[in-house]
Amino acid sequence: MKRIFLTFCLMAFTFAINAQVSTTLSSPNGKVKVEINADNELTFKVIDNGTELLSGTTDLLLNGKKASRYSGTTTKSAKEHIDAPNYKLASFDDEYNQLMVKNKNGVNVEFRAYNSGVAYRFVTTSTKGEWTVKDEVAKFTFASDYTAYLPYSTNPQKPKAMAFQATYDVAPLSQSKALDTFLPATVDCKSAKVTLLETDVEGYPGMFVKGVGTSLEASFAPYPKAFDFYPWRVQKYVTDTEDFIAKGKGNRTFPWRILAITHEDKEMPTNTLAYSLASPSRIKGDISWIRPGKVAWDWWNDWGLSGVDFKAGINQQTYKYYIDFAAKHGLEYIILDEGWYNPKSGDMLTVIPELDLPALVQYGKQKNVGIILWTVFNVLDAQLNEACEKYAAMGIKGFKVDFMDRYDQEGVDMIYRIADRCAQSHLVLDYHGIFAPQGINRTYPNVINFEAVFGMEEVKWTQREKGVENGKSYDRPSKDMPTYDVTFPFIRGMAGYVDFTPGGMRNATAADFQPMYYNPVTMGTRCHQLAHYIVHDSPLTMLADAPTAYEKEPECTNFIASLPTVYDEMKVLDGKLGEYIITARRQGNNWYVAGETNWNGRDVELNSDFLPTGTYELTAFFDGINADKAATDYQVFQQTFTITHSPQEHIKVHMASGGGFAAKLIRK
Repeated sequence: MKRIFLTFCLMAFTFAINAQVSTTLSSPNGKVKVEINADNELTFKVIDNGTELLSGTTDLLLNGKKASRYSGTTTKSAKEHIDAPNYKLASFDDEYNQLMVKNKNGVNVEFRAYNSGVAYRFVTTSTKGEWTVKDEVAKFTFASDYTAYLPYSTNPQKPKAMAFQATYDVAPLSQSKALDTFLPATVDCKSAKVTLLETDVEGYPGMFVKGVGTSLEASFAPYPKAFDFYPWRVQKYVTDTEDFIAKGKGNRTFPWRILAITHEDKEMPTNTLAYSLASPSRIKGDISWIRPGKVAWDWWNDWGLSGVDFKAGINQQTYKYYIDFAAKHGLEYIILDEGWYNPKSGDMLTVIPELDLPALVQYGKQKNVGIILWTVFNVLDAQLNEACEKYAAMGIKGFKVDFMDRYDQEGVDMIYRIADRCAQSHLVLDYHGIFAPQGINRTYPNVINFEAVFGMEEVKWTQREKGVENGKSYDRPSKDMPTYDVTFPFIRGMAGYVDFTPGGMRNATAADFQPMYYNPVTMGTRCHQLAHYIVHDSPLTMLADAPTAYEKEPECTNFIASLPTVYDEMKVLDGKLGEYIITARRQGNNWYVAGETNWNGRDVELNSDFLPTGTYELTAFFDGINADKAATDYQVFQQTFTITHSPQEHIKVHMASGGGFAAKLIRK
């Protein structure tokens, strides 16, 4: 999976024992620098193009002791070529300079400087037997009171136990709320944006941060000691904890802390540090069984078939209808979401009597449509071997695993254990109700989607709110999805895949939107929905509306069905965080381009610079002239043309309020 094509240039030198370590590490292009000082504590400064962005302090309290007595450093430089199956790029080159701050106690700190950011992690070299980590210190103090984009915990009572679904609070650091924030989070330092991420989080809890003055200070979920179960889904939750955050045995590397640096917003979605710093794939041999694709999904539309001669619901006829729809449009999967087993039983080995699951699998197999089964994390974990053996033998293709809702070490251990065991049975995974990918999508590429996004399911219960702001009254949706839609691809997209569940065919303006459960509508235009399929990184992506809703919209349905879910190349042509984004993706010789805007309509201009010369067949969906009032209004444009890169090869596109566009360019 990873080919190191240039030999490490290894230069080792050691400062005098007991002397203070003070040194600078530079990126390959020399523009990013880390000034490191270590004596009784380790501090560092991150400097970009001569401007200090932040200072940091870090420590690891291993067995209750601080990692003091730093003694020297070693350095190396490396270039790597990384193959990245099902990632935003099929492969990419990576280059960094590395410095290891050595410690007499064997708790070393490894720094890497990239042209696109800085990362560090702890590495132990002389730890014997069992150990515990009492705490990890991570404090990032920014050079000024910059604006931060923070997704706060949605559970004030148990802030580290939630579904990791929140919109971004945008405010100066000093005005941030006293709430835990989950990652990724971004700080706008004016000359550059810094995004805090983590990766290779294995055998360890995830990081949360909280604003304190102009700093972000880290905290971690304690190690669990006792549990109980919510009765509805037999979902496991923590009732008591230890006085430490992690435990283990022997030497190990700890998670990477990443400070990604971007100078233009369009650099953010294409940043690859979270992937490149993760552990390489542990799945050996042929991985062609890992099949990304599109899914006819039942839950968002509430099994909402209409015009059929049977009662729609969790039954054989309904799912055969979903399979027929998927087969007709070349969709790879259907998902049986919650209800195919009795969730109150906590037993996913027993299927409800209304379903003949083996017969459904065979019906799907005849039509080249695979089936993925929903379950709860701890339910699958408790029956892991039996479930993998039974359902892989039956022909099930994978699991959608839901309701982790925690980020302690035991929960992290569970997702790695499930990924490994499912890989052995050639089962793919969609992790839902969980933290961001944090590198496991590289280590176990059978994990082909992740939630940790305020997805479209949230619109089903988003209420309207009324009030007065700046002397003007308002009546609007309480959550601003179009603005979130052009925010999270920049921030959350840096961590990896998103299971956003797009594709609603009932679309509403800000004035018309109302929450609906059985027949949900989306915020923004039809073309805004189509654009999601190109803008988002989503190897396993849903068609969230009902098959009968799509059958009434054949133009849009056929377009969605024709789109890939995995691409060879990705470029963000233009965009501004929280305002709009325009993304281009290539698969083979074909290109796919889409744009989205917030509630502000805007005109954008596209030129042909990203396209190789040649002849293309264009199919494009644009907001209709009346989309500001009728969000379902769109127009289709089709043309064959030749790219010569003349100055005249550009097009102006208008995106309506909450609008967008989507296009495919097929090389002739």
